[in-house]
Amino acid sequence: MSSPTANWEKVGDRFYRKIKLYDAVFDQDLELENYIVAGAPYGGAIALFRDTDKLQTYRGTQAAKSSIDVYSNAGKLIRRINWDKGAVRGLGWSEDERLLVIADDGTVRCYNDLQGDFTQFSLGFGAEQHKVRACRFWPSGFVAILTNNHLITVVSYGEPRPKLLAVPPEEGIHSWAVIPPAYALSRSVEVLVAIGQTIYLVDSSDTEDRVLPNGPFNHISVSPNGLYVTLYTDDGMVWVITSDFQNKIGEYESRAKTPPKDVQWCGNDAVMLAWEDEVHLIGPNGASLKYYFDGWVHLIPDLDGVRLITNDACEFLQKVPDCTEDVFKLGSNSPASVLLDAVDQLERKSPKADENIRLIRSNLPDAVGTCVQAAGQEFNVHWQKQLLKAASLGKSILDLYSSDDFVDTCEALRMLNAVRDYRIGLPLSYDQYRRLTPEKLVQRLIDRHEYLHAIRLSEYLRLPTNKVYVHWASQKVRTSLDDEDTICNTVVHRLDNKPGISFEVVARAAYDEGRSHLATQLLNHETRAGKQVPLLLAMEEPEIALDKALESGDTDLVFYVLLQLKKKLPLASFFRLLTNRPIATAVVEASARVQDQELLKDLYYQDDRRLDGANLLFSEALNQTAPQTKVDKLKLAAKLLGDSKDPSSTLYSRSYAEAQALIRVQASLDQDLDAHYSGLSLNETLLRLITTGYGKRAIKIQSDFKLPEKTWWWLRLRGLVIKRDWGEIEEVSKQRRSPIGWEPFFNEVLGAGNQKLAGIFVPKCTALSAQERSEMWVKCGMIVKAGEELVKAKDVNGLEELREKASGSNVAEIQKMIAQFGSRR
Repeated sequence: MSSPTANWEKVGDRFYRKIKLYDAVFDQDLELENYIVAGAPYGGAIALFRDTDKLQTYRGTQAAKSSIDVYSNAGKLIRRINWDKGAVRGLGWSEDERLLVIADDGTVRCYNDLQGDFTQFSLGFGAEQHKVRACRFWPSGFVAILTNNHLITVVSYGEPRPKLLAVPPEEGIHSWAVIPPAYALSRSVEVLVAIGQTIYLVDSSDTEDRVLPNGPFNHISVSPNGLYVTLYTDDGMVWVITSDFQNKIGEYESRAKTPPKDVQWCGNDAVMLAWEDEVHLIGPNGASLKYYFDGWVHLIPDLDGVRLITNDACEFLQKVPDCTEDVFKLGSNSPASVLLDAVDQLERKSPKADENIRLIRSNLPDAVGTCVQAAGQEFNVHWQKQLLKAASLGKSILDLYSSDDFVDTCEALRMLNAVRDYRIGLPLSYDQYRRLTPEKLVQRLIDRHEYLHAIRLSEYLRLPTNKVYVHWASQKVRTSLDDEDTICNTVVHRLDNKPGISFEVVARAAYDEGRSHLATQLLNHETRAGKQVPLLLAMEEPEIALDKALESGDTDLVFYVLLQLKKKLPLASFFRLLTNRPIATAVVEASARVQDQELLKDLYYQDDRRLDGANLLFSEALNQTAPQTKVDKLKLAAKLLGDSKDPSSTLYSRSYAEAQALIRVQASLDQDLDAHYSGLSLNETLLRLITTGYGKRAIKIQSDFKLPEKTWWWLRLRGLVIKRDWGEIEEVSKQRRSPIGWEPFFNEVLGAGNQKLAGIFVPKCTALSAQERSEMWVKCGMIVKAGEELVKAKDVNGLEELREKASGSNVAEIQKMIAQFGSRR
């Protein structure tokens, strides 16, 4: 096994290593120099588009068709996306591996997975007229520069809202770069633009000249953490300054006669200059290192290094991690290095292993931790195992040591080694994996249709697998050539009893492919009606959608379906759907009663519910203000009941006729008496007439409407009491009988405060007992009269109780009455 330091090179006081990830990446006849190349972050896919601004070798009409080819880092073609929007001015990736393509007319396509599905929007702000010149990307957004020097930014791919930045000077731009919002002092995107001999800082509101000498600057590059900026001058000098342009960190003279084609940062510690087949790595204090290649090389910067892409290989250049340097550096005597040597001695069965352990005993915990960290940073499986063996040996000797980091690193390395395989081509480093997260790594495997690896990885990490199965099923229904029944059986058999499966997503994929029957079959296996119904509506299956909503028992869902159907269907078809569905009919009726009474009328007419329709017209009539409108509504209600077979329709018809007559009478009263009677009931009308002194009119209306005698007497009594017409009440008391009895007269008059008049009605209440009449006399304040009633009833006890209530001369009178029955004390 080769030494782990074989690919190390020293740059100043630091080491860098170039790790070969894959061999024979692209065919030799693929001219990389003629392609725009963009790589997704965290070891993601690589997109290639033939640069239309460069001369090309003619390869026939078929090869001349534009396409964007998406490859893995191992050179495996993942997808060929047809491109029909002309010249590409921007090719980049988001953090979650969405491909962004910007055409020269300002059209932006965001490919949400690696299979060609995209959303599209336009930059606007004159991009179609002036054309896009170039673009710069960061993980969550990009900036496009137009040929008129206008800068347009999009800071979110999820909700793209193009925004015009401040306008820089109109002179020619030599180079430019973007400082992402997360690292800008203003917390909004900032653009560095090299114009003339200086650099301008452009943000959303202002353009500021940073007044730098020694321009023009052919390249500008910002470090991943946003703290430093690299400038490449026209005379071949490289400057590294702080992003606030206050301090100069270092400089380097390239001595190159031609400017590099690309300048990128390697992590936050070094800068890379790339020519066609040559790369310079510039470290702190001007230290440098040169790499030479057999063909054209492209730089793809990443979180902790740079991928180097050529036809022959995909390599990863990074600063050697401190933990790795601590273990493997030549001549290192660190505890971790000694512990690793102890493992080697142990495998040789040498007693020196025990000596090494005793030597680092006090620093053994630190040595174990360093070995675990170094194992995570290694790409070579052999050295991963050796370092983990060393860590395992060390922690077995320690009495107390937490193995969490060791276990986590072992899990991570198993996953990383699996996805680094050339058949998948995801060369993630340990730091990139931690930043990416396991969930997003699973999503990348799904996007590559590596379903088996995705499932195994999810199960290993105890992550839900439902997303993997659903994506597989969706792809199955899109691409399978089997008949629909076979596809359905295959999908259902595979997904059956799997937790969290949504058949609605699979059914929607089938429907989008034009397989409506298959989509309906799959929806039958969806257990959540809320997921079934929207798709069924989209599939123009209204009856099934309504039935599913009704079966769910969710009235809100039923209402939603009915609302959508009412918008889409003719009214007659909508009502036919309600036939034999009483719950749906009830929901429509309840909603229409509040929001749309015209719909309610149509519903009653459709169902031949004449009585309900008439009652609706009657309620509308009550809400009208104009008397004639009320009458017209009531006539319509009566007409509607004309042919009804309902036995109660006759009663309702009579009531409507009386209501019409009452409205006419009230209109006449309004006009004759200059008072407001409209809207009152018959009883209220009569009561108001009596209280206002129009008793004769009240008597006539009572006669015309054949008001029951008892009701009339009650109304007359209350009206006279309200009017305080005591004389008329006294005249009434002279009558021999009252249909309502005389007790109501007593109560009403007494309640009005006229005790004397109330007393007139006590003797007339013959149906009451003597004790009750006595109580009535007491209420009128006539104690002696009350006693006389008790004497007639020979109620001595009542008299004695009455004596307790009496006062003044009344006490003696009551005592005389008691004496008539003899003394009891």
